[in-house]
Amino acid sequence: MEVTENNGIRRETAENQMVFALDIGTRSIIGMVGQLQEGRINILAIERAEHTGRTMIDGQIENIDRVASLVDEVKKKLEKQLDTELKRVNIASAGRALRTQRITFEMELPEVQLITEEIISRLEAEAISAAEEAFAKESGAEDVNRRFYLAGYSICQYYLDDYLMSTLKDHHGKNIRVDIIATFLPGEVVESLYTTMNKVGLEVASITLEPIAAINAVIPEDLRLLNLALADIGAGTSDIAACRDGSVIGYTMATIAGDEITETIMKEYLVDFRTAERIKMQLEERSEITFLDVLGFEQTISYDDLMNCINQTTEELCKEIAEKIKEINGGVPSAVFLSGGGSRLKGLREGVIQSLEISPNRVAIAGNNFSTHAFSEKYELNNPEYATPIGILVSAGLNLINDSFQITLNEKPAKLFRSGVFNARDLLMMNGYSFQDMIGRVGKNVVITVNGKRTVFYATPVEPAVLKINDQEGKLSDTIQAGDTIVFHPAVHGVTPQVKLGEIEGIADAKCIWLNGEENPSLDTLLKFGDEIQFDGGQSTENVPEVALEAIADQQQEAEPMPELQQTEENPVAAEEKPTEPMPKAEPEETEPVQSVAAEEAEVPMPIEKVAEKESSPQNLGITFMLNGAPVTLMRRDKGNPYLLMDMLQYSGVDFTNLSGEVVLQVNGINGYFQQPLKEGDRISIYEEKK
Repeated sequence: MEVTENNGIRRETAENQMVFALDIGTRSIIGMVGQLQEGRINILAIERAEHTGRTMIDGQIENIDRVASLVDEVKKKLEKQLDTELKRVNIASAGRALRTQRITFEMELPEVQLITEEIISRLEAEAISAAEEAFAKESGAEDVNRRFYLAGYSICQYYLDDYLMSTLKDHHGKNIRVDIIATFLPGEVVESLYTTMNKVGLEVASITLEPIAAINAVIPEDLRLLNLALADIGAGTSDIAACRDGSVIGYTMATIAGDEITETIMKEYLVDFRTAERIKMQLEERSEITFLDVLGFEQTISYDDLMNCINQTTEELCKEIAEKIKEINGGVPSAVFLSGGGSRLKGLREGVIQSLEISPNRVAIAGNNFSTHAFSEKYELNNPEYATPIGILVSAGLNLINDSFQITLNEKPAKLFRSGVFNARDLLMMNGYSFQDMIGRVGKNVVITVNGKRTVFYATPVEPAVLKINDQEGKLSDTIQAGDTIVFHPAVHGVTPQVKLGEIEGIADAKCIWLNGEENPSLDTLLKFGDEIQFDGGQSTENVPEVALEAIADQQQEAEPMPELQQTEENPVAAEEKPTEPMPKAEPEETEPVQSVAAEEAEVPMPIEKVAEKESSPQNLGITFMLNGAPVTLMRRDKGNPYLLMDMLQYSGVDFTNLSGEVVLQVNGINGYFQQPLKEGDRISIYEEKK
């Protein structure tokens, strides 16, 4: 069993424990399952499925449902092959819109001391924070309104008392320094991957970048003393990485890849995308290719014709790859590996050689070095298309993914994409919790009229969420630090009662029943807010059809009409329909028994309507707060229990289902939190701060 330590948290990779990796590419999805055996990954099963349409563009998921369906297909094939259930998956994100930031961070220790894993983790975490700050300052105008996540980082070099070191662990020193490359991706790229995995019931165990995964498979650490470059050429993106002096020195991406070749064929021969892909794949197989164009005409083209068609696009792709390699490497490297499905395109290797002006024996198709970290008794692994999926598998199985900034959420490592300083709310949302999980959803009372009298069926109250940070009660606004342990239990939503017409007291014995003017409705009809019910033996003729008046004339008794809710300066919310409704204002001796669900325990906010002078005053019945500059008066809660800030959300006017910015919560001018108790007269502000 291998054991590693990160940030004081021990992580174990058990021998024979299965590791599941998915490479979600623009053209296909490749799934692999392996086991750690004697320091290498034994690949037990491989499955592949092609996208049937253009559900991904340049490595980015466009149609989440269709990609999720294909992921599920690959997952089920692997499960059937291995006779096991796969629950956790390791994935990688493509380099579209990739941004990198190189940073050097130095730490001076109090005295010469042993350099432990904890000290190294602290050094790396501080370096990451410095990289994020530098990235934020240097972001271009096009990135101002986009949220970027830290998707990964690579150690370029360690220094101990100004000496270059490959590792700091277990050495003694006082001054330590690290060079890192931090990689950032737009939020939409990362979040679409998590949404897709959630749809098929997979938990994301780890995520890395495709170029990081590919270089871990193609160029093992013991080869990184050499100045080598990798170009992983997919359908949508061409990811580039380079290394020398024992470290990875940079990542970038070429903006064109295999799809450009396909699109050139489409335009030249008037075929759809799938036909153009088939033509491209058959380049080396046949001297002539026959197909139908979109007009239904059969065409036959020679191999030479096709090469002439794509020659210019292939040349542009090779030049772009060569320029990106020289850009991150600071010149031409000693050698280049080509991987990915696009690397097998006829003429591409020769084009890269020409564009780099490098010796032909210094550019090779990847595959020979996969055996350093992976092997299989069942599959031939030296396929350049396997670079990324094998890389994901070995990165996860051999703990090659840097995770010094680690946080535990409910006893598991949290999914973590940093975006500068972030709080508990950000962390929870990164891990699939919704805003309503944090605050709870208030159930609606069902308020109806029965024979002219108001009847209320109460919703069950919200049970607030539980949030603890390092065993202390936490707030959603609390800043999260490396090594924090979070416990979160979502709020239990209030439940709107489901009440049938037949549950109204006395209605089962009635001969004539009217629901909103309709005669003899089914007693199984579910009641909704505002329904009006009349049945024989009732008290009011208001809103009753004439035929109903004749039928119940002998039994009807006049009842005091239900007062209208009115909006007043003292109570601006009373006239509006709210998630919870006003309490009935009838005199105690005149109020009929109220049909209720958990009426005794229900403590949902209830705006007070204006009452007659003969009744108790609102000051005695209610408690008033100032919300966004206007007074809101609510019924006092039983046993003196206070209202919480979360109770005021429903009256704020903020649409929490369609947020585009941060929600500001303040009490008396100071930032508040959801479970904060309120006092009478508190000045509350709840509004959305637009981006």
